Amino acid sequence: MSTTIGIIGLFLAIALLIVFAFKGHSVIIAAPIAAMVAVLFSCGITGHYMASYTITYMSGFANYAKNYFPIYLFGAIFAKLMDVTGSAKSIARFCTKKLGTKRALLSVVLTCAILTYGGVSLFVVAFVILPVAIALYREANIPKRLIPGAIALGAFTFTMTALPGSPQVQNTIPMTYFGTDSWAAPVLGCIAAVVMFGLGMLWLSYREKKARAAGEGYGDYHDETAADEDEKVPGIVMAFIPILIILGVNLILSKLVYPHVDGSYLESLNTTLASWSGTWSVLLGMLVSILFIIVFNFNKLKTQIKGNLKEAANNCLSPLVNSCAVVGFGSVTKSLTIFAVIQAFAMSISANALLSEVISINIMCGMTASASGGLGAALEALADTYLKSGISPAVLHRVASVACGGLDSLPYNGATITVLALCGMSHKDSYLDMFMVSVVFPIVAALVLVALASIGVAC
Repeated sequence: MSTTIGIIGLFLAIALLIVFAFKGHSVIIAAPIAAMVAVLFSCGITGHYMASYTITYMSGFANYAKNYFPIYLFGAIFAKLMDVTGSAKSIARFCTKKLGTKRALLSVVLTCAILTYGGVSLFVVAFVILPVAIALYREANIPKRLIPGAIALGAFTFTMTALPGSPQVQNTIPMTYFGTDSWAAPVLGCIAAVVMFGLGMLWLSYREKKARAAGEGYGDYHDETAADEDEKVPGIVMAFIPILIILGVNLILSKLVYPHVDGSYLESLNTTLASWSGTWSVLLGMLVSILFIIVFNFNKLKTQIKGNLKEAANNCLSPLVNSCAVVGFGSVTKSLTIFAVIQAFAMSISANALLSEVISINIMCGMTASASGGLGAALEALADTYLKSGISPAVLHRVASVACGGLDSLPYNGATITVLALCGMSHKDSYLDMFMVSVVFPIVAALVLVALASIGVAC
């Protein structure tokens, strides 16, 4: 009976968290409240609430911050510098000019993909690509309501979770839990990317053709944002170099340098080099790239570098703390006596541990409306269990990363709401396309990986 009450309480806590998120309340406040509800039903009125909050919850919160703050900080600085130097705009212009208005959909998707694969945050990407997308869609007479779907496909999906080497946090979180690097299972990652990109483009092309057949054009919008073709930006080679630096340094360190480094000194810190070398490779790649941007754009940046760095530091805090709050909720859940029941259920969903991993991560990402927060919470609770299944850590990494890009993008997801607001579209106008490309197709891709890994594809 107590187990049943505890499970009911956990589902009630999850439902409460979803309602808070859907209503727009801060997850920083909602997550600990939901955690305490779970404690109440599991432990009763005698539950150690203060200990659950100040020790258990905050330990999970702090551990996530300890592990991933550098990734968030370096990523925010890199994104800011790519923005203010005009490098992101240069890449956007290059892609759109080469593909032209006849391939407006593809231009927007590929531009977003290149920028996010290079480490630019999806929020910066959305700001950068919007003026370009408006100009392209207006000239090609494609409905404006299709812009959010194209941005979502390019920025929220395959470059965020599937392509090997991506510095996005959704690809770096599993490294700490599985002792892998960001290039884990590259073949599976590329297959997942092809599935998401291919299905996404087929869907968006279908929607464009359907709109044209119905005689629907761009629409009557008085867009305040317009692409500034006269703004001076770096040449395309200089714009691409920072992205190539991140990927190159990351690859060299993770595959050629760290495997030959003696990490025995880390034993005194109760950890291993394998647990951290992947994260360090990404961080050093970002650091070298940041220094390159500063050095070669010093005259443009010198009067504003202090303000830009301060703004970037502030920008990284909100998404980091939101994710920490969700992981703290997962830590409290893990400490409850009913966790063993939940853990057994997650593993019993399927005899295939990978399918269980996909379902568990999607449930957590869906309830938190966060890919990074949900992924961190799920792996915090279940990573050890999945490792004991005997499946290659690299496969577990790639499947986990791809899976977190599914139910995270529900209507109350922060990135979804931001992109719709920037484009001036409502959920009614554009969410169907975002749902298909950033929820349905990533889940399909994750299931494809489960099927392939189950028949022996492990690279």
